[in-house]
Amino acid sequence: MSSYRIPIETTHCEIEIKRSRFIAYLAHTQGSVESKAFIHELKQKYPDARHHCYAFMAGNPTDSNQYGYSDDGEPSGTAGKPMFAHLQHSDIGEVCIVVVRYFGGTKLGTGGLARAYSDATKAVIEKAKFKKFIPTKNIKLSMDFSIEADVRQKIDLIGGSVIKADYSNSVTLEASIPETAILELPYSVVWLSKSAI
Repeated sequence: MSSYRIPIETTHCEIEIKRSRFIAYLAHTQGSVESKAFIHELKQKYPDARHHCYAFMAGNPTDSNQYGYSDDGEPSGTAGKPMFAHLQHSDIGEVCIVVVRYFGGTKLGTGGLARAYSDATKAVIEKAKFKKFIPTKNIKLSMDFSIEADVRQKIDLIGGSVIKADYSNSVTLEASIPETAILELPYSVVWLSKSAI
């Protein structure tokens, strides 16, 4: 995936179904450690709630190593999975959604629970604000002094930025550029590294 949306700020909303309260929170989390910290934070904030169900895609939406979801005591498949399904079809990454449930005294059944968690997730996604994120890669290039200005201009045109420049017998630039634009750089440069610097 060349680009995806990431949340700008933490957002929350609440829906009520048969007196059960479903309080949904959505936050920007980079990595599963941040997602788990956010889940823990909400468990501390709502210690008396019966359930703290969640779903996260804490990195690029295509990176299954950054996925997670939980029913947190609800019947299997009625909370985390429906929440996660919304994330899978929303073009959002680096995100964690937690739905806190206060039981209202009336059982909703498995179908009702799945709809409730799905509706709460959909509502908080619709309320949240996002920005476009383009994954970048750090690179290192070596070139003759005569083409440095052209290379810098090309890096700028493709949405990248120069991090560092070293001058000796030639010019060495360290830059961060969109992953999809690496092949657009001039052929007259010498690649020293395409991996993270």
